[in-house]
Amino acid sequence: MLVEGDSDRLALHAVAARHGRDLAAEGIDVVPMGGITNTRTFASHYGPRGLGVRLAGLYDAPEEAFVRGGLAAAGFPTALEPGGLQRLGFFTCTANLEDELIRALGTKAVEDVIEAAGEARSLQLLAGMPAQRGWTREALLHRFMGSQSGRKARYATLLVEALEPGQVPAPLAALLAWV
Repeated sequence: MLVEGDSDRLALHAVAARHGRDLAAEGIDVVPMGGITNTRTFASHYGPRGLGVRLAGLYDAPEEAFVRGGLAAAGFPTALEPGGLQRLGFFTCTANLEDELIRALGTKAVEDVIEAAGEARSLQLLAGMPAQRGWTREALLHRFMGSQSGRKARYATLLVEALEPGQVPAPLAALLAWV
């Protein structure tokens, strides 16, 4: 599975574990590409023009053009067709993974996770900054996740662990069902 970054990798492993799956034991690698603009490079290496591995992935809707173009250039022309990405096993997050998890849990549950992680004061300080005043709670929580190195990865796992059964965001569930 090709994913944008480490937080996506951790979230997929955490969701799989919650459903009794061990992706590594199943022979499934979740490969963070270090940014969606690297899709062509990774798809070329692993895909039909490289190792010939069956690929699937997760991407953010605003980055769809990079995914389509990268996959097509790497030997997956279906990526350019309507519905082609999903037929190839590539599933889209509406905005991004953090947005999916925040919407699935709701702001109160996300704030509870942040408090349990000992970072409620950091969130409160961020909310009080002039640039963030007037933001929606969702936007503030999203900004909080990306405001410190390593925080997205840390909260990817914590937020997945807070999900109730049936709350798994659709793109994560679809990708895991695909593989």
